[in-house]
Amino acid sequence: MIQEDLSILDKFKLVKDLGFHGIEFNAPLEVPIKELIDARDKTCIELPSLVNKDHWNRPLSDPDPKVREFIVESVVNTVQETKMLGGNTVLVVPGIVNEKVSYETAWKNSIATIRQILPRIENTGVKLGIENVWNNFLISPVEAKMYLEEINHPAVGWYFDIGNVMRYGWPEHWIETLGSKILKFHIKEFSRQIMNNEGLSKGFGVELTKGDIDWAKVMKSIQDIKYKGEWMTLEVGRGDRTHLQKLSDQFDTILGYINS
Repeated sequence: MIQEDLSILDKFKLVKDLGFHGIEFNAPLEVPIKELIDARDKTCIELPSLVNKDHWNRPLSDPDPKVREFIVESVVNTVQETKMLGGNTVLVVPGIVNEKVSYETAWKNSIATIRQILPRIENTGVKLGIENVWNNFLISPVEAKMYLEEINHPAVGWYFDIGNVMRYGWPEHWIETLGSKILKFHIKEFSRQIMNNEGLSKGFGVELTKGDIDWAKVMKSIQDIKYKGEWMTLEVGRGDRTHLQKLSDQFDTILGYINS
């Protein structure tokens, strides 16, 4: 997101100057862990979570056992990196339903794959955060809760993306249903009008607070479930210092609804 020609350390300093408290990386990491730890320690910018970057091209739900073996190793490695960085959550897409993979297959395979991962990570203190994305799978809050309940493990919760769910419903409804199972939040905006007029993904092409998300309701629902997490992470378009400053200001507006 940080489109400035800067070193890793200076990027950490930049986001700290702009009022942010943490950075989330894709993983397995391409940046040396020692460099990230050094930047973290010098700036006090935290690294609370990593996003596994292989779960889309090699999904947990894939019918091919070799693919599932690969993603098991990738997620376990991401958990280990997260622990080294002092984080506590790895974002994982649970599976993909398409013309070749049925809903039933995705459900069974993804849960089986997660159960392969759990024995190897349960002593790390790092949790898997299942995220809602446009994967034709787990597209209602009740279903998402049932999925977590079938896994029934304290190291698996939900990484809730507030913007992604606007295609299917209302974020405050999901928050109400998932409750304490929510580990972290992704923040982005969405316009249903733009989606309907210009295409699905175009709905994200609207600035924070200028779309259809009722942030006052969302923040109230987060308070109502007594959210115990500490992080809401921006997942929006990249840019330079000026762009990031604007995002920081918009984020402050959203957070201003807390206790309002």
